[in-house]
Amino acid sequence: VPCLCRSRKIQIRNIPPHLQWEVLDGLLAQYGTVENVEQVNTDTETAVVNVTYASKEEAKVAIEKLSGHQFENYSFKISYIPDEEVSSPPPPQRSRHGGHSSRERGSSPGGSSQPKQLDFPLRMLVPTQFVGAIIGKEGLTIKNLTKQTQSKVDIHRKENAGAAEKPITIHATPEGCSEACRMILDIMQKEADETKSAEEIPLKILAHNSLVGRLIGKEGRNLKKIEQDTGTKITISPLQDLTIYNPERTITVKGSTEACSSAEVEIMKKLREAYENDVVAINQQANLIPGLNLSALGIFSTGLSMLPSTTGTRGAAAATPYHPFAVLEQEVVNLFIPTQAVGAIIGKKGQHIKQLARFAGASIKVSRA
Repeated sequence: VPCLCRSRKIQIRNIPPHLQWEVLDGLLAQYGTVENVEQVNTDTETAVVNVTYASKEEAKVAIEKLSGHQFENYSFKISYIPDEEVSSPPPPQRSRHGGHSSRERGSSPGGSSQPKQLDFPLRMLVPTQFVGAIIGKEGLTIKNLTKQTQSKVDIHRKENAGAAEKPITIHATPEGCSEACRMILDIMQKEADETKSAEEIPLKILAHNSLVGRLIGKEGRNLKKIEQDTGTKITISPLQDLTIYNPERTITVKGSTEACSSAEVEIMKKLREAYENDVVAINQQANLIPGLNLSALGIFSTGLSMLPSTTGTRGAAAATPYHPFAVLEQEVVNLFIPTQAVGAIIGKKGQHIKQLARFAGASIKVSRA
């Protein structure tokens, strides 16, 4: 007799706040097809997520295997979420757009507004000293901005404690993103004028490394054209700055607010186009890679930690979900790590490194010291 309380959806609590999305993903994918993962905002230091599996059986196995699962002295707490609380499953094309449903349903509860629009957020880096002005007294400035641009804005204040810059993620239509970007630039400029800090504030856009090549174009042609058309100077952070947990490059645009805003439109157009092409490619490749789980890939974020943002906005600090299999040519990367860290990366009986290799679809070899 099937148990009436069972559903496809489970809640996992007491997750270490610094646990990377990919690691959690790898863990969840071991027990079945993950259709959706959604972070629940709580006041606790640990994270809470709701996970929807493709079937009740998979959810049952996950509950049995993960209950009390130890992770760095944290013990997972797990429970079913009754079926009546589970909204109707999202239409198939929705789950492919990344699993963070909390951020993708848009303003309407059913998420029916423009289901075909891929969610490709604008990610900006802003100097920490301007964050207060962007939020405004009692959060009024940011509330006004989100209302006016019909956007959802996450200001990741907790990230990189003590860093000179903080990331901001803007979810909206392309026009909404540009309008929000323009408003943020205006706010920062006004604040800089009032505090008499004379230097020009550049616009900094974050983009996944695998999209940046197509933004630059052959021999830098695309970038040069954007610079000429908008009267800006654009530089891109070096490849050496990338790490496995931060695959984003920083695109720095210098010029007047007007010029930077025009450049943002063109830069995002190129990045969006590259991203959409990759999503099409990955959907076509899906049947060539046995066992490839598209919806699980969708929750691959760029490894920013799972800390809930503390501003008035909701949602986890996650970068653009990105599909690691989208670029299919072979590439060899040599990564140097401290000798004393090797054991931790390999894990007990090689479990960590096997999981990483399986997740990335890569072959990983650890060389002799």
